[in-house]
Amino acid sequence: MLRTEGPLLTIDVSARETRTESIDDVLESFVGGRGVGTKLAHDRVPFDVDPLGPDNSLFFTTGPMQMSNMSFTGRTNCTGVSPLTDGLISSNAGGFMSRHVADTGAAAVEIAGESDDLLVVHVTDGADEPRSSGSETPSRPRVEFEEVPNLEGATVPETCEYIEESRGLDAEHVACIGPAGENGVRFASIMTTEERAFGRGGLGAVLGAKNVKAVTFDGDSSPDVDIPATQMEIHREAATEDHIMKRQGTVAVMDLANEMDGLPSYYFSEQSFEGAEGINGDAVEEKKYKKGTCSACAFACKLPTKDEAAGVETEGPEFETAMAFGSNAGVDDIVDVMKSNELCDRYGLDAISAGNTVSAYLASEDEFGNEDLVHDLVEKIAHREGVGDLLAEGIDRAHEELGVENWTVKSMDFAGHEGRVLHGQGLSYAVANRGADHMYATFYSVEYPLVSKDEAMEPEGFEGKPERLVERENLMALNDSGIVCKFSRDFMTPGRYEALFDADYDDLLDVGNRTVTLERHFNNQRGFDRDDDRLPYDIDGLGEALDEYYEVRGWEEDGVVPDEQVSDETMSA
Repeated sequence: MLRTEGPLLTIDVSARETRTESIDDVLESFVGGRGVGTKLAHDRVPFDVDPLGPDNSLFFTTGPMQMSNMSFTGRTNCTGVSPLTDGLISSNAGGFMSRHVADTGAAAVEIAGESDDLLVVHVTDGADEPRSSGSETPSRPRVEFEEVPNLEGATVPETCEYIEESRGLDAEHVACIGPAGENGVRFASIMTTEERAFGRGGLGAVLGAKNVKAVTFDGDSSPDVDIPATQMEIHREAATEDHIMKRQGTVAVMDLANEMDGLPSYYFSEQSFEGAEGINGDAVEEKKYKKGTCSACAFACKLPTKDEAAGVETEGPEFETAMAFGSNAGVDDIVDVMKSNELCDRYGLDAISAGNTVSAYLASEDEFGNEDLVHDLVEKIAHREGVGDLLAEGIDRAHEELGVENWTVKSMDFAGHEGRVLHGQGLSYAVANRGADHMYATFYSVEYPLVSKDEAMEPEGFEGKPERLVERENLMALNDSGIVCKFSRDFMTPGRYEALFDADYDDLLDVGNRTVTLERHFNNQRGFDRDDDRLPYDIDGLGEALDEYYEVRGWEEDGVVPDEQVSDETMSA
């Protein structure tokens, strides 16, 4: 089976010490990316860890496909215990950093401990050090700790500018936090390439709690991984396919969602938005001024946008941001949503959670549509000023004081694909280990549908969906381990997975199964069970669907993983 290569590099920022160790057994069983990050966190992070304490670790990981030239492979994984959900979580960022992480020669980089001083941690491949016998790559990546008191409170662009001026490394080498991460906002992002985010779950606050402003990656020691020629077939198709996402990104789905009465609006109190035309795919496309992409990707579905009259330039918004800061906030002008998106990128905030939390406040004050207040609240959240201190805790912790409903699962607020209409997506929100996140299984794609007729399912009801959901969760976990972008769905077939990864498709899905199982087991040890697999609304048949889902997974009726499923023998490839 194709896998990434290299050691685990552990960086202890408390003692400012580093060490490397072989993780070949982990790579053999979990390929790379999210799978490897999950296994390392499960085995190395205490089950009772404080997410914002020194014993929590962050694991940056790549996969074997980051050594390819294939489209859909410009992504990096980060895993840790979330200060938002209190469970184990992996977040996935696009952009251009993934290949620089691979160039350090490490298969995984662990950030551990807690520094007394604000740091930038520089990771390189140690190219000037002796190479181990018989190896063509350096035996040990090199780490430098730079104290940066001057960067306290700096925005993401200011931090990237400093690193480029002082080190000659542009933003694609940098993973950093803004003021939101320093101030412990529970949905703070880690930003890379300035505008790409390790978004959901607040891992930016974890990096901030470690007093690490940024981590940089550089080198020329990526492992020599033999990627089959199938990569170029996929790359050519991605370059030549006429696809609406190349023009409008994910916001292309907004009109469809609105027509289906499936667009969350006015803090989830309504399911359609009369102002959708002002924030839909056509509105975004009008503001798009050039192509945008990730490393090596010819699909180019990103959205560099600007409005010269308003002085706004950003990347996006994508559908989820247009929902959270648009329809859910009662805002119908794409330029206002672009401004919110730009502020989130500048300060290092997950745009979905920021928008939904702002919308909760607007609901509490009957201020829907007040775009000036929206932008002011984003600033206040990032700096924990005034009411922003409460909102920085997220909806689950703030809703009672606000006097609004708690629109979260496992403390994570909802994405835009409406589970009250797409029932399989609703089930996915309920059971996903990281909460109400749409990318955990992307089940919405089979219910709109955005897939072929033979793969599509009716949006209502649960017949056949629990088993299908397990398969999709496993497949998405495999993609995150590979690492392959989930928007490759029109190009990746079971046969192509087998060709690329040199393994049977069922064996590859089992990599995903083991990853999901370890996530659930870690969270079980922190007290998560069936009671947490719930929705803030009723769908007829959800209880029976939960029973079936657990049965397919081989879990207990209370949503707990049996011990035998996490034994060393079961977790091995």
